[in-house]
Amino acid sequence: MTRDTSLLQQEQVERLMQIGAYLRHTREENELSLEDVAAQTMIQPRLLKAIEEGKLHQLPEPVYVQGFIKRYAEAMGLDGAEFAEAFPAQRTLHLAQSSWKDSPAAQLRPLHLYIAYVALIMASVSLLSYVVRRSAPEESSVTTASQPAAVQSAPAVSSPGVAAQAASETPRNSLTRPPQLDKPVQVDVQLTAQSWLEVEADGEVKLAEVLPEGTERTWTADKQLRIRAGNAGGVMVAYNGSQPQQMGAPGAVEEKTFTPSQRAAQLPDEAGTAANSSATEAN
Repeated sequence: MTRDTSLLQQEQVERLMQIGAYLRHTREENELSLEDVAAQTMIQPRLLKAIEEGKLHQLPEPVYVQGFIKRYAEAMGLDGAEFAEAFPAQRTLHLAQSSWKDSPAAQLRPLHLYIAYVALIMASVSLLSYVVRRSAPEESSVTTASQPAAVQSAPAVSSPGVAAQAASETPRNSLTRPPQLDKPVQVDVQLTAQSWLEVEADGEVKLAEVLPEGTERTWTADKQLRIRAGNAGGVMVAYNGSQPQQMGAPGAVEEKTFTPSQRAAQLPDEAGTAANSSATEAN
């Protein structure tokens, strides 16, 4: 077994555990049993259970697993194609990672992996709560400091009522605020529809999960930030304080890479197109 194959299997196990846990949570919320789902999807209950518990070794080839995930998600009223796309059936990994085969995690049983996954979720929630509490006062101070400048730049008015109305009509957008962290690359993301996201900062995967509509996140990197979306039409991104732009068409899978050298006003694809146009005109 090659190193790339081992890394692919590791990613498949991790993604299957995430997807399976989400599907199981949705099924229990709908008060459905595995037998009820099996009757709707025509998938054996033992295979549905293996998906929920992330037991890849109990399932057939990955391409068939994608089909099972799609039918299971659609039975729960979710976007089956998006969930199926989140499970990597065949993809070559180029991340510089140590051999997972030689690590202690390779010896863990599926139950231990599930417990470790739950512990990771709890730690992530605690860290996110701490970051939100810590960043809230900073955002408040930035907003307070920026208000006098906005008032000074407004034209003089004779009526207090007119002044209040002009202040209330000042455009506001949470994704166009200037960078707040000392990092060369900062990308603000806002979801207008549910989408699966994978975020990689400087070669380290920061996020790989399905996020609901209305989610707002910010990621930073020193050299490179890569974002892959399962529903590009529902993902708005703003690079280093630029105007937010849609990543792609609704339902399309798109991947964008941000680096310190690109222009803040353009997404990676648009910047490359502008450079090619300039070169053509020069010729």
